[in-house]
Amino acid sequence: MISIEDISFSYRKKKILRSVSLEIRQGDCIGFLGANGCGKSTLLSLIAGVRRPKSGRILYDGKPLGNKLAASGILGYVPQDNPLIPDLSVRDNLKLWYRGTGEQFHRELSEGFLHLLGISDFLHMPAAKLSGGMKKRVSIGMALQNHPGILILDEPSAALDLPCKADIRSYLSVYLQNGGTVLITTHEETELVLCNRLYLLYDGQLHQTDTTLRGEQLLALIQQTANQMEGKP
Repeated sequence: MISIEDISFSYRKKKILRSVSLEIRQGDCIGFLGANGCGKSTLLSLIAGVRRPKSGRILYDGKPLGNKLAASGILGYVPQDNPLIPDLSVRDNLKLWYRGTGEQFHRELSEGFLHLLGISDFLHMPAAKLSGGMKKRVSIGMALQNHPGILILDEPSAALDLPCKADIRSYLSVYLQNGGTVLITTHEETELVLCNRLYLLYDGQLHQTDTTLRGEQLLALIQQTANQMEGKP
């Protein structure tokens, strides 16, 4: 489905990713872990087509994967920073990316995932006046409203309250059961349960790790790689 072949990426002279390769199959839920600054967000942005790798390539069904895939509705991307236009209302931000009819849009608001996110409660507010949690809800709604087959989620639960986090997990569970594909970075252990593969990113490369790691063991592993990044023993 998605083939990542020897991609590398640098910021100026700093090497962020080094010859990363990965095969992603339909129905996979792949989690990416690592210390802050290790390159997780960069990797997801490359897969989403927001950035281009310095070398290597990313293929979707054998064809180059790029931002046209996101625009087509096949791929939904939720970055850490909420991609909202501040002066537009929530409704207008959603409609910029919606590909269905007006009737379908109203159905999403009344009984679909937009309803589940509670977006109808602040539909007419300008994005600039939303709280952090509200902005995250709208960003997730923008990615999911076209029902894409691939979701790329960069810490989707950040700034959300506990009931909304539970709703997101429930949705993702059903989404995966229906054949959807998820790539996710998260600090929520309850979201790691959804993953059939976990990768630790450090020193610019992916290292597959045990999907059952939790609690102190998981924290120790991430801290160890953080120390390596900082040159600590």
